[in-house]
Amino acid sequence: QVQLVESGGGLVQPGGSLRLSCAASGFDFDYYTIGWFRQAPGKEREGVSCVSTSDDNTYYADSVKGRFTISRDNSVNTAYLQMNSLKPDDTAVYYCAAHLGSSGCVAVYENGYWGQGPLVTVPS
Repeated sequence: QVQLVESGGGLVQPGGSLRLSCAASGFDFDYYTIGWFRQAPGKEREGVSCVSTSDDNTYYADSVKGRFTISRDNSVNTAYLQMNSLKPDDTAVYYCAAHLGSSGCVAVYENGYWGQGPLVTVPS
């Protein structure tokens, strides 16, 4: 059974940091591109960051470049999203998703497996 379980969300003050984790099971994690997406209240889901199978190709949305870092540890089937300098605009439910192969964020979004998503709240 495919599972993606996110953790690490919560309430953080502006300028603070959080690290989200995405623990995967039920599929061969090494061969999947992993993406982080978020959905703010009243807004559409958007791509935040994606990392390729071998951790050598990453994508970041302009809104998070320089503040967020995506990584993966294939030895423990887990991906991470380190979020620094958080802003109120970062408030959202954050989801991780996985798609087979060295696909981009679009493929992950359209055809991937999804987790349930923790809420990250950055008050204004």
